[in-house]
Amino acid sequence: MDFEEIADRVWISRRAWCDVNVTVVRGERGLVVVDTHGSLASGRALVDDVRALGRGEVVAVVTTHDHYDHAFGTGAFLEAWGPLPVHAHETAAALLTEAARRGTGDYRGEHAEEVHATEVVAPDHVFSSAAVLDLGDRALELVHPGRGHTAGDLVVRVPDVDVLLAGDLVEEAPPAGAGDGAVPAYGADSFPLEWPWSLDVVLSLTTGRSVVVPGHGSPVDRDFVEVQRNEIGLVATEIRDLVARGVPEAEALATGAWPYPAATLADAVARGYSQLPRTPRRLPLV
Repeated sequence: MDFEEIADRVWISRRAWCDVNVTVVRGERGLVVVDTHGSLASGRALVDDVRALGRGEVVAVVTTHDHYDHAFGTGAFLEAWGPLPVHAHETAAALLTEAARRGTGDYRGEHAEEVHATEVVAPDHVFSSAAVLDLGDRALELVHPGRGHTAGDLVVRVPDVDVLLAGDLVEEAPPAGAGDGAVPAYGADSFPLEWPWSLDVVLSLTTGRSVVVPGHGSPVDRDFVEVQRNEIGLVATEIRDLVARGVPEAEALATGAWPYPAATLADAVARGYSQLPRTPRRLPLV
């Protein structure tokens, strides 16, 4: 599958399975691959495409978060280039370490046979807030802006060309069943109440000229991220309001005024309700 150069020595490949983006960044010291797709087999296909790009050897891997579609192909890169450093936020690394211990037998999605045949590789270079990868003539900034899509999200900034690789903190393509339009992928491990604040940090790393690569879909600009941040903020505000009004969780999806289809927000509501204290309203004593 072809790579497209979106800025000087920054290429993306939009993989058909899960519509996930993989990015390659080149510096004088070699290539950094950001996300490795969803299985050992798909990772091997990705290795072939990186080699076909013909721009040098891979010297490091970065994992934006712990979900299989972004992280399970890493083993193929270690097969091809030896014991590469694999960078991730410390929480994502811990979750992938647990996945490596637990295995993939509970996975029931697309390409299940491939996923079950995959040995999960845990990242070995971790950080808590920020880190820098030195490629000689350019540096990559790894930033954990806070919790949102997962607890261990990171973004990668390529400052010399004003590119930001946002992982699944930003979504341009809707998840399956969401209909048309971009809908953030709220899951059972998301943090819907904190996600807007994390996107505030992401926005602070961009300019009006930035190219932002979402985890899924086509590259976008800062305006797109700002709109999505505001929509995610509306979801958080609505959840807080429903809880404050004493609306039962079971009625929240039907009661709330949502910026996205209610069917895509079941996990957002469940997670939001679990993260807020619920005190029953009492009539004031007279």
